[in-house]
Amino acid sequence: MRYQISGKQIDIGEALQTHVKTELGNAVEKYAERPTDATVVFSKSGHEFVCEATVHLSTGLTASAKAHDPDIYGSFDACSEKMEKQLRRYKRRLKDHHKDRVEPVELLGASSYILASQDDSTVQEPETLQPMIIAEMQTKIATLSVGEAVMQMELSGQPVLLFRKEGSDQGLNAVYRRDDGNIGWIDPS
Repeated sequence: MRYQISGKQIDIGEALQTHVKTELGNAVEKYAERPTDATVVFSKSGHEFVCEATVHLSTGLTASAKAHDPDIYGSFDACSEKMEKQLRRYKRRLKDHHKDRVEPVELLGASSYILASQDDSTVQEPETLQPMIIAEMQTKIATLSVGEAVMQMELSGQPVLLFRKEGSDQGLNAVYRRDDGNIGWIDPS
């Protein structure tokens, strides 16, 4: 498994990197077959350290976790526990989907934009109808079954997931978490 361990304005020492590789590797390999790469980012928020971890699995799914703690090692340990708990909960489902899928998940390239937000205190008429784009990134849209899309959304902790439905050329589908706690599915057909 490839690791990318970094810090946002924090120096990450060799001891912490070794700890991350050992602990995260043990946690992930216990519950997921063939993880491909992991990204761990440490940052500081006030008096606490924040650890965000993302693990990409060979099935095309992505698991992510985030934790805070006053100690940098404690923040990683809490994040690793969350990741392990997620993967443990979905181990059976991950294996079931992997058995049905003989080919890896197909990915379609797309652009992702982050738009500037408006301050409520200084709301004025915009000069143009074009929003200010803060960041533009490339992203991938996976071809998944609806069950895999729901599992991917829950594993990654995202509120909504855009995907192409397997076996359908109807366009893009979306699954999202509703206010009542249920999952909504938008199907263009």
